[in-house]
Amino acid sequence: MRARQSPLTAPDRELDRFRFRVAFAGVAVLVAFALLVARFFHLQIVQHAYYTTRAEDNRISLVPIVPNRGVIVDSKGVVLARNYSAFTLEITPSKVDDLDATIDGLSRVIEVLPKDRKRFRRLLEESKTFESLPIRSRLTEEEVARFAANRYLFPGVEVKARLFRQYPLGPIASHAIGYISRINKRDMEIIEESDQAANYKGTDHIGKTGIEQKYEFQLHGETGYEQVEIDAGGRAIRNLSRTAPVQGNNLTLTLDTKLQEMAEKAFGERRGALVAIEPSTGGILALVSTPTFDPNLFIDGIRTDDWDLLNNSPDKPLLNRALNGAYPPGSTFKPFMALAALETGKRTPGQAISDPGFFNFGGHQFRDDKKGGHGSVDMYKSIVHSCDTYYYMLANDMGIDSIARFMRHLGFGQRTGVDIEGESEGVLPSPEWKKRRFKRPEQQKWFAGETISIGIGQGYNAYTPIQLAQATAVVANNGIMFRPHLVKYITDSRTGEKTMIEPEPLRILPWKRQHVEVIKKAMIGVNTQGTGARAFAGAAYVSAGKTGTAQVFSLKGADYKASRVKKDLRDHALFIAFAPADQPKIALAVLVENGGFGAQSAAPIARMVFDYYLLGKLPKGAAAEDDVEDD
Repeated sequence: MRARQSPLTAPDRELDRFRFRVAFAGVAVLVAFALLVARFFHLQIVQHAYYTTRAEDNRISLVPIVPNRGVIVDSKGVVLARNYSAFTLEITPSKVDDLDATIDGLSRVIEVLPKDRKRFRRLLEESKTFESLPIRSRLTEEEVARFAANRYLFPGVEVKARLFRQYPLGPIASHAIGYISRINKRDMEIIEESDQAANYKGTDHIGKTGIEQKYEFQLHGETGYEQVEIDAGGRAIRNLSRTAPVQGNNLTLTLDTKLQEMAEKAFGERRGALVAIEPSTGGILALVSTPTFDPNLFIDGIRTDDWDLLNNSPDKPLLNRALNGAYPPGSTFKPFMALAALETGKRTPGQAISDPGFFNFGGHQFRDDKKGGHGSVDMYKSIVHSCDTYYYMLANDMGIDSIARFMRHLGFGQRTGVDIEGESEGVLPSPEWKKRRFKRPEQQKWFAGETISIGIGQGYNAYTPIQLAQATAVVANNGIMFRPHLVKYITDSRTGEKTMIEPEPLRILPWKRQHVEVIKKAMIGVNTQGTGARAFAGAAYVSAGKTGTAQVFSLKGADYKASRVKKDLRDHALFIAFAPADQPKIALAVLVENGGFGAQSAAPIARMVFDYYLLGKLPKGAAAEDDVEDD
């Protein structure tokens, strides 16, 4: 029996398959087309603004315009840091076919040193090809003329005028003002951490030390920009717009340049430091560290031989001794010890001791500088004639904890907060400090005998000249402490508005006025009948002071004779003072490294400073050394 045949013939089945395939292909095409339309819609409508910006970025580039740096002047308007215009030889890489050949050709017309080539290559890596880059700076008029005569040989090369930093007074106040120099990797990290990267596009220099560093973002200004249209090859076609830069703000300092210059000259060839402060405001009138250096050497990168000369000098001219040098205060510590004794009730002004010329403690004899002693000594005499035995006994009675607590309130052993980076803390000795300082348990213990030498400013005591000056200013100002500062006010470059740096009281110490007057009276006695009398003989004003001598190494009981000791091991000379004594306008601390006795080396410098500041009297040269051997 034959099977029944399907109603769909073979041709019909083939036709159905064909139709299905055509329909599927049509749907696939429609779906693909829909996806393509959706993508076009997304690109053309949804992300229109984004891709328009991308296209403009490829067509338009921003060229930074570096702002003029702010000017720094002293309290009387004397310019300490400024900008000046000079010619530079610049190459626009996009307009030059062969850079190496062009530079070689230029070197036959104008001197181009290897360091110039190296700097140009570094700038080229960091810049865009349509920006002009300097290959030589500070061209002479003769060099400009030589290039002008051969300019046709160097397409893409031109002479431009740029501003450069200058310190017109050279080494005067160099440690206070600081300097700028080329930006390095660490500087860039600081710029980025401060969210200032965009504002430093095109900038080559930054403040490295001093005021230039501390107030960098005030002095720098705001970078401007030019919108430049470029072609596919990265070459500039035309300028589209320009946003002018904003000059940096100007700084007016509390420094008196004449006083500063005179104080530096007073040191002569000696190493040392001086800090003079206005007690009622904390404004720094002079900040001296000798020897000094010329900050102009650093602006475009210091030459190797100049750097070796400064860096390897035994006199360490780059060291800011006023802020970074920590020295034993010697007998300049005694007025503060005496004030501590009055405030803690350990002594009264009339309470006297009998000084045999030494103090025995723990099997050790602490000697006074005067053989045979000073006899009966009260507080006034202990300061005027600088009696060590009085302060050996006082330190023993007070104890190290009481001494450290009182001196900490005066600012010893801590940064003053002056507006310059890198200030040292110094060392205010205490049992807690010793535990932190030493690792071995036997070294960490505080021994009672160590307290004795603390009383005369020796032992572990080590303070910066600015700390001594600040403490002296606090006594002069009856216990009111201000933060030492160098900037008086900031002038806005756009509006001309002046923002005063108001005196910032750190604290008001609750001293009894009669106690302060006792100390002041004794310090006046130092300069009228005591160790400072010779230096201040005939002065037309009344001043208060205290001489000091700080040992550099232990004599181990031997007598000190400067002539028998190597120069770099001789005692440091110190002097603190304020004047006029009744209404102080200036307080200072003077240090002469290896200068011997304070009355001999340091006090004459202070006299010259006071004479100029109070009387306008200018000295003829360095301070002479007095033949005095009693601090």
